[in-house]
Amino acid sequence: MQKRKVIIDCDPGIDDSLAILLAINSPELDVVGITTCSGNVPARLGAKNALKALQMCSSLNIPVYVGEEYPIKRELVTAQDTHGEDGVGENFYEEVNVEILENGVDFIIDTLKNNKDVSIIALGPLTNIAKALMKDKDAFNNLDEFVSMGGAFRIHGNCSPVAEFNYWVDPHGADYVYKNLSKKIHMVGLDVTRKIVLTPNIIEFINRLDKTTSKYITEITRFYIDFHWEQEGIIGCVINDPLAVAYFIDRKLCSGFDSYVEIVEDGVAMGQSIVDSFNFYKNTPNAHVLTNVDEKQFMKIFLKRLFKEYEDVIESVEGVL
Repeated sequence: MQKRKVIIDCDPGIDDSLAILLAINSPELDVVGITTCSGNVPARLGAKNALKALQMCSSLNIPVYVGEEYPIKRELVTAQDTHGEDGVGENFYEEVNVEILENGVDFIIDTLKNNKDVSIIALGPLTNIAKALMKDKDAFNNLDEFVSMGGAFRIHGNCSPVAEFNYWVDPHGADYVYKNLSKKIHMVGLDVTRKIVLTPNIIEFINRLDKTTSKYITEITRFYIDFHWEQEGIIGCVINDPLAVAYFIDRKLCSGFDSYVEIVEDGVAMGQSIVDSFNFYKNTPNAHVLTNVDEKQFMKIFLKRLFKEYEDVIESVEGVL
């Protein structure tokens, strides 16, 4: 199997951390680096959390770069009320003793300039990508594919009535990327990610399989589960970001359609993804907008990758997924 090279651009964050676990444990992927921007937490704190996730996978050889600390124009608003002050459920883990590298934007540009087979899976605001495009648009001619966890089409937002958080944090960056990236963006939005719920049933199940990875998942999601119950009445927690990784690996998990998309930069609808599904603008589609997902198949893939030695048990157990 030939591995696909990817940069993971993220803002860890609880679900980003789970997405990193999935990516590292997927034999189809070669994660050449992780870059962080500010979103769920400030960029530097996110980099520390990325190292913790890599440590869980014994993969600290993968470099972690801090990228942009602030959105393109608007003031930074984090989601530490959702993810905890430390970004991983207020567990305040001991810091991993590995150097965090600087200049994430330059790393993205240099990697693309020197390779023609690298894709980007963006799990946070698109600030780093926008800044890299502004600095060296030609480098992105070498980009293989681009997947973005962000946006909402026919579903309500998660930080405003109409906006998904990543695009709301930096709407100017997101709109710039949609209007300037030469590759079609795979928009893995709330229409599909809100169906990916880590339930107490699943958490109880994995704790019967494993005492290391399951302990970490249980610890970081406890705060997240409490938030989802208090804010949305959900028993469990929505884990958006791992779906973007799983979709990159297996396109059969989701379906959607091509469309032109732009992001509202200001005002009451700030961060809203305007999907021109009826082609009013007559613009060339710049995105593939996902609308359907096989959530049970996703969860099987997610659990089988993280708990490889229990694949048969995961496949056969009833009433969990």
